[in-house]
Amino acid sequence: MMRWFRAFLPKEERFFDLFDRHAQTVIQGAIALQGVLNGGEETPVYCQRVSQFENDADNVTREVLTAVRRTFITPFDRGDIKNLITSLDDAIDQMQQTAKAVMLFEVRTFEPPMREIGALLIECANLVGRALPLMQQIGKNVAMLTAITEELTKLEGRVDDLHDIGLKELFLKHRDGNAMDFIVGVEIYDHLEKVADRFDDVANEINSIVIEQV
Repeated sequence: MMRWFRAFLPKEERFFDLFDRHAQTVIQGAIALQGVLNGGEETPVYCQRVSQFENDADNVTREVLTAVRRTFITPFDRGDIKNLITSLDDAIDQMQQTAKAVMLFEVRTFEPPMREIGALLIECANLVGRALPLMQQIGKNVAMLTAITEELTKLEGRVDDLHDIGLKELFLKHRDGNAMDFIVGVEIYDHLEKVADRFDDVANEINSIVIEQV
């Protein structure tokens, strides 16, 4: 009787499909952001790509939140699902904020630490892309999920270091020159650091879910 009843319940598996779609969008957003940070005349094109991927991610986020409301059985707590997808969406939102700052200030050249941060953000996105499918079977994947979240935290720390190095280099470069170039550079560094912070938030949400499920 219970098997018959469950056959008519909304399926929980679609959450993982949606998580994967969102993660793949975030990965593409991070790759596009790296294109922005490479600079040159193609910078506006890559900024537009970041914005498009952010819009795609928003659409997936809305699907997840709608599914949370309509699904009788969810793979884990509804609040955890909401927090996980929101933290992931916040990461690509910050990528878009970076691209908006680049367009606003018409930046076409970027400092080496900025490009290094861009590469680390791609690593962060790829790690999240690896982690989310593992959450379908948390019990057997605890060790791998823990290792991935630890690596995300380490990458966030490396971004913090590059942020500080970059600010120091900006100060030395512009202290006797154009103050506006310094201000713009600080703005971009701060946005990039926030992207890494949001990926660290994703790691924290994954850890929280793992703790509750094991």
